[in-house]
Amino acid sequence: MIRVLISDAYPLFRRGAGASIQEEDDMELVGETEDGQELLPLAIGLDPDVIVYGVSSLDARGPDVTRALHLQLPNTGVILMSDEDDEQMLFEAVKTGARAYLLKTTSAGEFVDTVRRVARGEHVIDETLLSRPTIASKVLNEFSSLNDDTPQEFRPLLAPLSPREIEILDQICKGGSNKQIARTLAISEQTVKNHITSILKKLAVNDRTEAVIYSLRRGWISVDSLGK
Repeated sequence: MIRVLISDAYPLFRRGAGASIQEEDDMELVGETEDGQELLPLAIGLDPDVIVYGVSSLDARGPDVTRALHLQLPNTGVILMSDEDDEQMLFEAVKTGARAYLLKTTSAGEFVDTVRRVARGEHVIDETLLSRPTIASKVLNEFSSLNDDTPQEFRPLLAPLSPREIEILDQICKGGSNKQIARTLAISEQTVKNHITSILKKLAVNDRTEAVIYSLRRGWISVDSLGK
């Protein structure tokens, strides 16, 4: 079961989001709160898989709460849900480690699908960034100034690739062929090919080598993997 905690100031939103969760056979609503300040201690006590956090551009505490959740509960995925399509809020969501950013007008189907993906460890927010080149550029520019002394937990989770695609890139770094990668990851060779096609498309590069170089430069995969 995917254990979900909901926080939002409006009872109607909590009731609607909670009902969507409870209708799913693989999800469980473990708690809810109306106050963002109460969210962190409640989340630490419940240790949910996913937190659905309703935020407003008028609430200056949102980024601090999200950052604290990410630092205290790194294995819990945070979905930020906003009343409005606010690019600054999206920027803050990326900076503070949220895994998804949705509008409250999102359909119930997309909402529960996002909960499942976040519970699997996916960073759905990256897909949002791909459609917002201005924000993606702003995030990259800001974090390009980070140095080696910056604590790892404050580095962005900015990679438009799924965890599986990162694994495949890491295997490519080690010189693995499609067949070897398939054997190592216990998936079919066709699945590997499909992932590589997706990687090249997402990164807008022409071949495996360019994809590896692109990802190494951005720190999505480690240079220590090369040749091993």
